[in-house]
Amino acid sequence: MKKWHMVIDVSKCEDCNNCSLACKDEHVDNEWPGYTVAQPLHGQRWMDVARKERGQFPLVDVVYRPTTCMQCADAPCIKASHGTVRRREDGIVLIDPEKAKGQRQLVNACPYGAIWWNEERQVPQKCTLCAHLLDDGWKQPRCVQACPTGALQVKCVEDAEMARIVESEKLQCLHPEFKTQPQIFYANLQRFESCFIGGSIATDQDGTVDCAAGATVVLRRGEQTIAETTTDAFGDFRFDGLEPGSFGYAVDVQLKGFDSRMMQVPQLDTSLNLGTVCLTAPVIAR
Repeated sequence: MKKWHMVIDVSKCEDCNNCSLACKDEHVDNEWPGYTVAQPLHGQRWMDVARKERGQFPLVDVVYRPTTCMQCADAPCIKASHGTVRRREDGIVLIDPEKAKGQRQLVNACPYGAIWWNEERQVPQKCTLCAHLLDDGWKQPRCVQACPTGALQVKCVEDAEMARIVESEKLQCLHPEFKTQPQIFYANLQRFESCFIGGSIATDQDGTVDCAAGATVVLRRGEQTIAETTTDAFGDFRFDGLEPGSFGYAVDVQLKGFDSRMMQVPQLDTSLNLGTVCLTAPVIAR
């Protein structure tokens, strides 16, 4: 049986919020019987774009993560719903808009914060993946249709095929520790969840300071080499995908004709810009 899945590429999201606006356009003041009641104009964001800034000036990375209902295969909301939430055979999780009236506990049942409370209608609501449109023959929900960068995609495939895609494209789930088997997958999620160590390498030769292109930069942790890179034309380097709160890093910089430098990073609480590291030419005794 084919099921609907969504793939969100964090690196392609530009925070235009076309997805959120398209969702509002589809659901505000529109009733979709059997799927959901009308979404309020204010307050609810069924596609919510989270924002994060990493690093320090001038080496700063701003990243955006669209977040919606995870369409979980083992959905906590279903367990808490007393039969008012169901997962269809195609994988879409729907809250019955009539049976769920008054069931405010469903808002807290979702560990992702993807269920919202409609105060006027006294009913919990969430993204339906535009199931009413998909059932009418549409190939994608409104949010995907409106995304100009391709950050959002949907795939209607069997579980085995989706597992192959997840492995080949190195996709990740949001908060795997929740163990809900989400069917929304992320590409480049590490840009939002991890830290980086970066900086710029320069050379000082006879008082002339210049960008150090092609310098070898090695990230070590104890005796282990974690990663190695070379500086770009501006002397910049970056090691990404590091776990917040990890510790014991050392950055070793080498460039032919200059003294090497090593910098210690005792603990990585947040992304770190080491600034400009200047290499000097060795003094030659006469």
